[in-house]
Amino acid sequence: MRRLGWCVVAAVLAACAAGGPPTPPTGDTAGDGVPRSTDQELARKVGELVMVGFRGARLEDSSPIVQQVRAGQVGGVILFDVDVASGGARNVESPDQLRALVASLQAAAPSPLLVAIDQEGGRVSRLKEDKGFPPTAPARQLGQRNDVAATRDQARQTARTLAEAGINLNFAPVVDLDRNPASPAIGALARSYSADPGIVTAHARAVIEEHRAAGVLTAVKHFPGHGSASGDSHLGLVDVTGTWAPVELDPYRTLVREGNVDMVMTAHLVNQRLDPAWPATLSPPTIDGLLRQEIGFGGPVISDDLQMGAISDEYGLDTAVRQALLAGVDVLLLANNNPRSYEPAIAPRVVDIVVALVRDGAVSEQRIDESLERVRSLKQRVPRPPR
Repeated sequence: MRRLGWCVVAAVLAACAAGGPPTPPTGDTAGDGVPRSTDQELARKVGELVMVGFRGARLEDSSPIVQQVRAGQVGGVILFDVDVASGGARNVESPDQLRALVASLQAAAPSPLLVAIDQEGGRVSRLKEDKGFPPTAPARQLGQRNDVAATRDQARQTARTLAEAGINLNFAPVVDLDRNPASPAIGALARSYSADPGIVTAHARAVIEEHRAAGVLTAVKHFPGHGSASGDSHLGLVDVTGTWAPVELDPYRTLVREGNVDMVMTAHLVNQRLDPAWPATLSPPTIDGLLRQEIGFGGPVISDDLQMGAISDEYGLDTAVRQALLAGVDVLLLANNNPRSYEPAIAPRVVDIVVALVRDGAVSEQRIDESLERVRSLKQRVPRPPR
């Protein structure tokens, strides 16, 4: 012990003679000499990849979501009109109230938030006419008329409404093909434009273009195709192995090739033809292989809600988060709006999970950095909120 002490002193004296004391390390290394972030730095990176839902039409400084946004534990929020568990109002009461809510969140954020909503039109519209917002027609109605101009007009109005509220990301258009009109999550809600991929692509293109013109991003969904499903992934795992067809990829191929895709949302569907082990959201062959390498999409991928029954009933949150990241998902969506539970601290919990995964070597920090770069590049394309 004494000899070790003299060695340390000698090293310090030698360093001083060379021009100063030894420089302490700035961070840990991954074992190969490559510096890695401190836990605090890593947590800030991970926070930008987390999007959550929350309760409240008006927020105080003490609200958990405000504190989490301020701490950098949240990179995006999703808004709902109805709180599913209580059946009451959640985030939307009126245009003026919504604008103030979004502004208060952006004012708390160290960097601009992605503020998202499902405003597809028809049944899946969070901004409804009885709250002072414009009426909308469902996708099937527009597709049956095959009047792309009418779809464009509605999309222009929707995009302006979102922009005026400060919402910068619409989880639309749906590009699922209407292969099963009775499909409980798609066909039964008239969310698909058509069974014809050409019609779906034409209407989706118009929606995307009008949103971009208003400074609002879009996310095409649900990859690799939800239209043939006979079950609802909100409620449990759904297998489309026997009903899915490669033609369901056509809208993605065309829109990606044209540069018309800002973001892709995944589907919680089992398709053993693509991956016998994991549903699409958690599947490396489906996300990294099919979407990125084969189709060529280089932008951010967002999971559908990881708290939906298809995921939460089958996998623990740790497993779902780990596998989504390994599959190639960039943004982890936790809508926090289901009848089973509401978890105000879901965002910091997910951040802690990911930090632990990186520290344990289950997910590389490089993988986090890749997602962070995609998300930051996307955010640079939306108007900065007023401060």
